[in-house]
Amino acid sequence: MTTTMRLGETGPEVFPLALGCMGMTPGAYGHADEDESVATIHAALDRGVNLLDTGDFYSSGRNELLVGRAIRDRRDQALLSVKFGALRSPDGGWLGVDGRPAAVKNFLAMSLARLGVDHVDVYRLARLDPAVPIEETVGAMAELVQSGHVRHIGLSEVGAETIRRAAAVHPISDLQIEYSLVTRGPESSIFPTLRELGISATAYGVLSRGLLSGSVPRSGDYRAFLPRFTGENADRNRSLVASLVRLAAERGTTPTRLAIAWVRARQPWLVPLLGARTRPQLDEALGALELSLDDDALAALEAAIPPDAVAGTRYAAPQMRMLDSER
Repeated sequence: MTTTMRLGETGPEVFPLALGCMGMTPGAYGHADEDESVATIHAALDRGVNLLDTGDFYSSGRNELLVGRAIRDRRDQALLSVKFGALRSPDGGWLGVDGRPAAVKNFLAMSLARLGVDHVDVYRLARLDPAVPIEETVGAMAELVQSGHVRHIGLSEVGAETIRRAAAVHPISDLQIEYSLVTRGPESSIFPTLRELGISATAYGVLSRGLLSGSVPRSGDYRAFLPRFTGENADRNRSLVASLVRLAAERGTTPTRLAIAWVRARQPWLVPLLGARTRPQLDEALGALELSLDDDALAALEAAIPPDAVAGTRYAAPQMRMLDSER
């Protein structure tokens, strides 16, 4: 029987894997079958996966509508993690981040309506707003906790100093951050800070957006513009996939399961966030819970796929400059 984990010292009890819903509506990864998306959320809830992650800017609100549809009769089984603050243009362009206190409350009002719920379980700023002190943003979120509209406060893609400043205002349940075999930056200062402060992490990109599973961008897929998936970088990174395929075959498993199992073994206190969009993908990802990697297996993986071997940054240069977690 799979045991649950607590998100930090103050957060909710969650299944050891969470479900990321971003790709379940058209936009980030091109076309999406929304009926299959709803079925996948239902299958996840049936298996005990209770933390669902979305964002009010995913598909410009459409993603929240889908999640709301999926949990309409199953709210008691689901914990909702919602990111806010990113500004979109009508054509889906990026217009920056708004972390002003009034904007925080406005964003939440819209999310509650789209999701069809009276509260969000974990609410988090998607990216740091450089024009607004984090204390002011978290202060507004704390008021939403006091009013009962938010249960727990989370963060996303911020660095150690910002984490400390935020935690001084209100307890933080977890930080959402990218982490994988080929994205290990948080190990240096972010993870130690989280552990010191009793804060957990939900790790997205554990497959490096499908890079480690051999997935390739499709029509309308934003990965076609990411450095790791383009040009010579893409050619070089195929060797990493080949190494992972070989190691997975030696263990009688799949690259997806092996990559997720590595994250769980290396950082057992965090919760990997799965980007499964279909029931078969969900089944494959959940199979990682059956894998146990010892120190020798971890060393073999890390020798075959060292983090400095990946070609290209995880986002394009303008987006990388926006990340407080990279400073």
